[in-house]
Amino acid sequence: MYQYDWSVISRNMDVFIEGALKTIEISALAILIAIPIGIIFGMGRISKNVIFRLISSIYVEIIRGVPLLVLLIWIFFVLGQFLKLGSYWGAIWGLAIFAGAFIAEIVRSGIQGVPKGQMEAARSLGMSHAKAMTHIILPQAFRRVLPPLASQFIMLIKDSSLVSVIAATELTLNAKNLVATSFRSIEVWTFVALIYFIMTFSLSLIIRYFEKRLSKSEA
Repeated sequence: MYQYDWSVISRNMDVFIEGALKTIEISALAILIAIPIGIIFGMGRISKNVIFRLISSIYVEIIRGVPLLVLLIWIFFVLGQFLKLGSYWGAIWGLAIFAGAFIAEIVRSGIQGVPKGQMEAARSLGMSHAKAMTHIILPQAFRRVLPPLASQFIMLIKDSSLVSVIAATELTLNAKNLVATSFRSIEVWTFVALIYFIMTFSLSLIIRYFEKRLSKSEA
């Protein structure tokens, strides 16, 4: 019968803390890169330029149709060999490219959710299309996309566990190494699950706080 030994957690707390901090670091850098990618291709999805719209559509549909695990492996072993990315930046760019496709759809739906009359009114006042988009449409779209964008960041933290397959140092890889040396898989993975929950739940609370502040400012 399996004998539990939860002391493995306290003895290796530094391993878990280091892994959790690396997970947050990788996820944060990935989302910072993914947001501009998503904005560019999200606007491209509704662009009047046929080529830009086609390129954006191809990117979004392909990336959304490919599993993240496959994308990470391809970027690390194929693209990474040419660009010398390494496991750390390979993980960040893999997550960023993957999340960027979903953010592009969030941005597209946010922009299309703004009433068309807003653009028409801005153009009637003499604004160019680019100026109207920057000063009128995007600020309104931002309020609409904030909740799903925040949810995407939460999903990215959980998805970051897959970067362990390309040997990127983070929480899951540290846990795998610890299980291999301690043979305490149940205790280690249970605590890892708890850490992921704490990270994502804490982020959810922060997001809810800002959503309430934003809704009050609009009232």
